Amino acid sequence: MASHNDDNLPEETQGYKLSQPKQSLAQYQQMDAGDESLQRYKQSLGLSGGNDLSDPSDPRVCIILSLTMESPGREPVTIDLSASGSEKALKNNPFRIKEYAKFTMVAKFKVQHEILSGLHYVQVVKRKGIRVSKDSEMIGSYAPNTAKQPTYIKKFQEEEAPGGMMARAKYDATSTFVDDDKKEHLRFEWCFEIAKDW
Repeated sequence: MASHNDDNLPEETQGYKLSQPKQSLAQYQQMDAGDESLQRYKQSLGLSGGNDLSDPSDPRVCIILSLTMESPGREPVTIDLSASGSEKALKNNPFRIKEYAKFTMVAKFKVQHEILSGLHYVQVVKRKGIRVSKDSEMIGSYAPNTAKQPTYIKKFQEEEAPGGMMARAKYDATSTFVDDDKKEHLRFEWCFEIAKDW
């Protein structure tokens, strides 16, 4: 049986191992300068130059700025996570989701100081204390943001809200942003209600 902490981690892929130990940005930039495929890989991570926007006074590697729910026929609902401690008020302010509505979650974040490897979004939803779902979405690996790319935006797969009399209720959710090293970058609790209408 999984422990409570394992509940907030993504499922592990059997046999997957990190290909090499974590290295500094300078080491990555110097690696195999003549290797064309590695150059393309480094470009895909954003290591092709630009002014690093890392804040030396902020030790965080990944800063989640917001999480937005987009649904056709409704204005986007944004959870602002940019201010320190802003996530603490979310549990007391539920938002409503229309039953059977299709929606997409969008994360906006920035990376600083080092390459962020294998960032995942894990969401555990409970109703009356019993887990009803656990979803995990791979966000990816990212280099620190530069003036050329000040933030990253990841749009998740479309989902459909449950519906019917049994599904209409209040749900508690725990969302966690965690990387391949199992380092949590943000965990917050929030709640939502499935209802007949918005």
